[in-house]
Amino acid sequence: MVSSDILKVFQLIFLQIVLFSIVTTTEASQPRFLLERCVNTTSNYTQTDTFKCNLDTFLTGLTDHSSSVGFYNASNGKMPDKVYGLFYCRGDIAPQLCRDCVQTAANKITELCTYMKEAVIYYEECTVRYANRYIFSQSEETPGVYWASETVVPNPVELEQKLSSTMSRLINSVAHNTSYGGFGTTEADVTDGLTLYCLVQCTPDILGLPCERCLKTALAYTQTTCCSGGRRRLLISWPSCVVIYDTVPFYSTPPTLPPLTSQTPDRGAVYYLIRAGIPACIVLLLIFCAIAFCLRRKKRNVVRPAVQESYMENSLHFSLRTIMSATSNFSIANKLGEGGFGAVYRGRLSDGRQVAVKRLSEDSGQGIREFSNEVELLAKLQHRNLVRLLGFCLEGKEKLLIYEFMPNNSLDRFIFDPNNRKYFDWDTRYKIIMGIARGLLYLHEDSRLTIIHRDLKSGNILLDEEMNPKIADFGMARLVNLDQTQADTTRIVGTYGYMAPEYAISGIISVKADVYSFGVLLLEIISGRSNNFVKTSNGIDSLLSHSWRFWNTGSPMEIVDSLLNENYSRDEVFRCIQVALFCAQEDAASRPTMASVLLMLNTNSGCLPSFHGQSSVPSSNTNTSDTGNSGGGRGYLRQEYEPIYYAGSRDSMDDSDLYPV
Repeated sequence: MVSSDILKVFQLIFLQIVLFSIVTTTEASQPRFLLERCVNTTSNYTQTDTFKCNLDTFLTGLTDHSSSVGFYNASNGKMPDKVYGLFYCRGDIAPQLCRDCVQTAANKITELCTYMKEAVIYYEECTVRYANRYIFSQSEETPGVYWASETVVPNPVELEQKLSSTMSRLINSVAHNTSYGGFGTTEADVTDGLTLYCLVQCTPDILGLPCERCLKTALAYTQTTCCSGGRRRLLISWPSCVVIYDTVPFYSTPPTLPPLTSQTPDRGAVYYLIRAGIPACIVLLLIFCAIAFCLRRKKRNVVRPAVQESYMENSLHFSLRTIMSATSNFSIANKLGEGGFGAVYRGRLSDGRQVAVKRLSEDSGQGIREFSNEVELLAKLQHRNLVRLLGFCLEGKEKLLIYEFMPNNSLDRFIFDPNNRKYFDWDTRYKIIMGIARGLLYLHEDSRLTIIHRDLKSGNILLDEEMNPKIADFGMARLVNLDQTQADTTRIVGTYGYMAPEYAISGIISVKADVYSFGVLLLEIISGRSNNFVKTSNGIDSLLSHSWRFWNTGSPMEIVDSLLNENYSRDEVFRCIQVALFCAQEDAASRPTMASVLLMLNTNSGCLPSFHGQSSVPSSNTNTSDTGNSGGGRGYLRQEYEPIYYAGSRDSMDDSDLYPV
């Protein structure tokens, strides 16, 4: 009888445990809603708008992608009703919970933000957002949400100090190490009995400095603006990044970074470590020397990569298996084009990001040099008008560079194709001109290094979804010292037709060579014609010589693309022609700097340089045996120009127009 009662008691206890675990599991699997943020734009959509149809289609498709990836971005429809959207799930949650969260958020966001053309909804497990503007690959900090517990720890000063050092270490690792995928966790002991658990996450399309800036700004916001003072738990979520900490464990995976501890090994442990380590190091050194000696004896036709180890061994590295999977083993269907040193392929990484993969030729020693050069340069450069290097791969004979994907390909696909060019209006062309100028200014003056591109041409200007230009292909680029105005080179590289005369003939390279190329490129954008030489029975002609001829005869507007149908500001186009010819002068010293170019392009009043050519214009049968003399009216035009006057001083101008961040 007693044993029967005991059995019933155990059965009741077991039943309660089962029920409790079911309830706990159910609660844990439910997404935890934080807040919706509806953005008031100039116009909303209606029930019958095309935008609503595009939005509904996009949101419906989100759930299908959330079961396999933790981040996804896409667009749907055509402008002006185009929808851009994305989701990202917290990096430690299970795929099923990610799917449930995205599905719940996609259903809820239009209920809470009815007829809004931009909105974001935050759950603790995921974030879903959409907009009627381009929102990819850029760090955004508003509109966001934060939450902080009311309770404070007994020792807030120690917690704040430990939080700052721990988060700084975690943020630097997550932002600059692609293997983390933009997500990381760690923990640190504050005092006896108090441990800090930290989590940070960025959307994978902003890794690098934008991710670091987003996370550090969020952390600073929590410490100075909203909720400092040793709170036990805090969460801040922005459209592009998340920062969370707690004094109890809350993430479901082991820390991605080893815990920070203040303990140090005792003297005996250090002694034995050193005693055991020195012989091991000597043995390893001997093995390394033997291997190096054997390798030196081998005759190798391939040049060793010249890139610094700090760049080759850093967190930008992708595995070959990852890239093979992303490009479907470099399938022909994913091939975007062929360059001087290899092919370029479209790819999609496991986190949903689209990338462009440059695959350098296997046996090209020169290709290895360009590979090393490009990794070293682009790893240091951050500007919105420069194509962004996401990483590289160097395994076996494969040399791969992984870039952000540019959906509109290169500029030459638009300006030299009549079918595309007729939709290429002047406002778009002018935006591209200004973007290229800003990118060059950054390379020449505003980056930590002074960089000469050496191969600026329409094929090396890539266009994103909003037709914003990005300068690409830094394989030819040349570094110069900050106090060095020019340099000599025995290796002439680049594209004839864009090369400055002093560089093509004598190998003298300076930033003014890029300015010359910019002038030629500017004329191509204005005219819709290539500067390539045209051989006729009478000799050689080019767009540049045509432009000088029309300028000297007082009819420079004759070079303007007829497909523009005069839908442009004549003053603006005339100013661009004038600046282009100013840049494409034969004498390098007479060419402006890119800072002056931007200033002139932004000048709506005042005098720009005047060009006065000789009274006689040479015929088109002027022959030259040097293909380097590709423009500038060599031998027939002497330019004289007056001082430049501006409506306002440089200090009174808006710096954002000249030096964008």
